Amino acid sequence: MNTEAGTCTDAGTRADAVPGIEVLPAGPGALLVELSSGEHAEAFHAELLRRRALGELPAVREIVPGARTVLLDGIADRTPDGRARLVRELRSWRTPPPRRDTGAVVEIPVVYDGPDLADVAAAWSVAAADVPRIHAGTEFRVAFCGFAPGFGYLTGLPERLHVPRRATPRTRVPAGALALAGAYTGVYPRPSPGGWQIVGRMHGPGALWDPAREPAALLSPGARVRFVATEAGP
Repeated sequence: MNTEAGTCTDAGTRADAVPGIEVLPAGPGALLVELSSGEHAEAFHAELLRRRALGELPAVREIVPGARTVLLDGIADRTPDGRARLVRELRSWRTPPPRRDTGAVVEIPVVYDGPDLADVAAAWSVAAADVPRIHAGTEFRVAFCGFAPGFGYLTGLPERLHVPRRATPRTRVPAGALALAGAYTGVYPRPSPGGWQIVGRMHGPGALWDPAREPAALLSPGARVRFVATEAGP
């Protein structure tokens, strides 16, 4: 097929293609890679960064991970042949499990006094006083960023501690709110609507997003994060 969408589809039918990977066109200069799971997406993102650092990846401007996707934006070679070669290459990879970041842990002080603390405790079948101990005792990892500048989607809680979104979202969640939804933990960097379960709030100095800082985002994909339970100050 001669269309870009057709090229991606044809590449997906190759006998040597890796199962669980779908490569789709996303405008004239981008490709969206859909993976089979969050862990698969994380591993694929890590492999893209590794190959780009070694000069083994055709030039792209941005590599953006998502929950189960990775976007390659700003592809330098936008010709049909160039895009087809890149699609075939992406689909042929056998990606190893990602190596976990062994760098410093980002510590975020939190007061666990959120309005949904009791609901989360009930979902976990524990006392409300146990939620801070369990949550702060978990090491999290930033799976990807999105929703708002500085907002990281953190994984680490076992499946038995996943909680649903609120049935009725709030029209305004304050900046710094610590909240849970599904497999993820996140801290709202600025006031916004939201439907996650709020269990606490960020406490003390520091900002998740500061355009005057380099880098502007406190959290980046792959970073290790721990929440430190603190008492509310004056």
